[in-house]
Parts: sequence; structure tokens; C-alpha cells
Amino acid sequence: MQTTINVGKHSVLVCYVSVYYTVSMKPVYTLYGAPLSLYTGKIRAYLIQKNIPFDEVFSSLRVYKKVIIPATGVRFIPVLQTPEGEFLQDTAVIIDHLEQNFTALPAMPKTPTQQLVTRLFEIWADEWMLIPAMHYRWNKDNFPFIFEEFGKVVLPWAPAFLRAFVGKRLAKRFRGFVSVLGITPKTIPAIEQWYEQDVLGHFDKHFSAHDFLLGGSPTLGDYCLMGPLYAHLYRDPVPGALMKSRAPNVAAWVERMNTRQSEYGELVPSDTIPDALLPHIERMFNEFWPVLTDTVLSLESWAQSNSDKKHIPRTIGKTDFTIGDATDSRAILPFHQWKLQRVIDCYYGFSEKDKSAVDTFLMQVKGFDAMQIEIKKKVTRRNNKLVFQ
Repeated sequence: MQTTINVGKHSVLVCYVSVYYTVSMKPVYTLYGAPLSLYTGKIRAYLIQKNIPFDEVFSSLRVYKKVIIPATGVRFIPVLQTPEGEFLQDTAVIIDHLEQNFTALPAMPKTPTQQLVTRLFEIWADEWMLIPAMHYRWNKDNFPFIFEEFGKVVLPWAPAFLRAFVGKRLAKRFRGFVSVLGITPKTIPAIEQWYEQDVLGHFDKHFSAHDFLLGGSPTLGDYCLMGPLYAHLYRDPVPGALMKSRAPNVAAWVERMNTRQSEYGELVPSDTIPDALLPHIERMFNEFWPVLTDTVLSLESWAQSNSDKKHIPRTIGKTDFTIGDATDSRAILPFHQWKLQRVIDCYYGFSEKDKSAVDTFLMQVKGFDAMQIEIKKKVTRRNNKLVFQ
């Protein structure tokens, strides 16, 4: 059995699940990740809630060199190794794969409006919530904690002070991503107002009435939100204290997501979306969607000028964006289009009757026009890299 790591309150649970399934000879998955990793937090919560047997292996430098890079061709975590020896990279791909084999507690709701809203929260939580996650990690006084965490990658068994020394240099590359996301002195006040008042405020109200995003059981939106809200905004010292003091119901939801429940309730009936989630969706269309539209148009233009390129780079220029009352520029991230395609495919996959009901909801949240976006040059993932379809 692989050695599990301590990850807050659910470390004992991970060990228990691993031991139980190993003894009973049921197939066990191996999760390569790290407690500080945003997307590891997402997939770990999924595995726990779905009661999927797994061991967690900390992604040290040695693991990167011996396992992750040879198996995937990229340097990203988390990576999930199946009992059959297949390596899956990217949390969306991992969840899609596992949903085919583990049908209990499905990640996607059955009704159309809740399905689309789940897809909207998937892209919003995975991509747009990176902004407060990165800001509160790197622009607040979370040191030496963060440096020690990064130092574990190189020297997992070294004393804390030595890990902090090494981790400071390693963390520099990740800290540089802050400006790529448009986190600047110009936008920081608006980012903090959005996160502290809107994100924490609305979610705290929501989770005072509901255990999960859409009611009594978790869906894909919950797992995606766990990425930023756990790994960065709950676990890091400064934003963690902020969440626990200002939004205790959000902190309780984070802890609930890291613990397998003895029983689950039903989703909100009648394909309803809880009222406290509507402001998030409206703001999503108002602020995030223009960035997605620019990404689609820019990627189409880039394709025409770079027909000889085999892979699509991680960034292709810059675009203006607005958050609150602040406007600045940020990098265009082509991967956003791959995630957007999942939303659009969901929308156009509905029957005429279901689409009519969804359109009524979209008009309510001022998102109908946005959803009519046309993607002429689709992208896909091949060998864990982004390419044109």
C-alpha cells in the first residue's frame, strides 16, 4: 500500500479507506498530488464523497521525475493512476472517467437547468476563482507556511526551516502567475470586495440552508469549488482565518466535503436553482464571459496565423477584463476554451423542451445572449496537451 499523507481532518479517513479496500482486495486508485495543490483538493474531495478506494502519494520531486513526467509527459498534478495502470491527468478528465465506473452519487444532476448550472460552476470555480485563490495566497502574509509547503516537494523529510529556504525559490515561479491573471494593485481592491462580500457572503447564506451546492448531496460544482476554497482559501493561514470568521458556513461546507457522509439528501426539487447562487451566475456572465468570448476569438485568429504549430501554448496574448469597478489586462488562456466547450455542448445537447426551460432561466440571470457564442475552431486534449480538434 502507498503511504498516505496528512491532509487536515480527513487524513484518518483516507488511511481507513485505503486499508479497508486493500484488505478486501478491491481495486485501489493512486492519487498523486499535494495538500497545497488547488486541483488536488478538488479530486480528493470527489474520491472521498464517491467512496472510491484510493491511496494518496505526495508529489515530491522524486515522484515527478520517476512517475508523473514519464507517465503523462507534463509536469502537472494531480494525476490518478487506475488499478489497471492507466495514468489520468486533469481533474475534468479524471472525473469523466470515474463517473462511468462509479454511478452512485452522480456528479451531474438529472434535470436540465441544474445540469447547465453545474457546468457553469465547473468552469467558474476551476478558472475564475483562481483569481482570489492566487491573490490571497501570494499577496497576504502566509509565510513561511507556503514556503515550507513548497519545500516539501524537494525535501519532504527536512526540518521546516530548511524546507522554507528551498521552497522560497521554488515558489517564485508560481507567484509569478499572479500578474498573468490580472491581479494588480489596480484590481486588488475590487478582487477583495468581490471575494469577501459576494463570494463568502452569498455562499455563507447558501450553506446555512443547504449542505451542498444544489441541495442534499454534492455535485460537480461542489468538487470544483473545493479546489480554490479548500487548498488556498481555507488551508492557507490568512484567508483561512478570514473564511472561518466571516463565513463559518462556508468553512463547515469545506470540512463536510472532506468527510464522507453517512447519508445524503435529495437535490433541490423541480429543477430549481437556490436563490443565493443567482448573484454568482449573473456576475459570471457579466465579468467572466467577456474573457471567454475574447479567448474564443483570439484563439481562432491565432490558429490562422500559426497553422504550423503542433500544440497550443498556455497563453496567447492579453485581453482587457473588468472585475467590480476595476479594469485591467490579463493573459488569454486557451485552456479556457476547452472548458467552455463543455458548457456549450451541455447547452446544445438538450431537447427542444428542456432547452426552452433552460433559456427561461438564462434570461433571468442575463446569460441567454452569452450562451449563443459560436466556437468555430474547437480544441481538444491529446497526450495531455491542448491541440485543435
